[in-house]
Amino acid sequence: MFWKKKPVTKEPSKPEVEKLPGLKEIPDLVGRHLVVELKQNPDWVWKLKGVVRKRPEEGKDAFDVRVFDEAQAAAKKVAVKDYSSLNEYPDLILYEGWFDKKSMKVQIEEKQGT
Repeated sequence: MFWKKKPVTKEPSKPEVEKLPGLKEIPDLVGRHLVVELKQNPDWVWKLKGVVRKRPEEGKDAFDVRVFDEAQAAAKKVAVKDYSSLNEYPDLILYEGWFDKKSMKVQIEEKQGT
């Protein structure tokens, strides 16, 4: 009968890929940490962009983060869409680490070569 749909079967050869959030402003916790703890210029910090992904082992409020300068990415003609977009361009990453919204913890380190 044509009105009954066949069950959709997943292909075993294709693993499920997590959909990552896109490019955004840097999270407030991360921006405050860069300004207060790492003594960076606030005018410069708040112009930076960030990409995040969930840290499933840490809970629903924990995220990995990468901070970069959108102007540098544009100059190198790199389209940053999500967290994994920067895997091929580690030289664009200015800061990398993680943060937890619930506990308000931030662990960020400056990447080499910046």
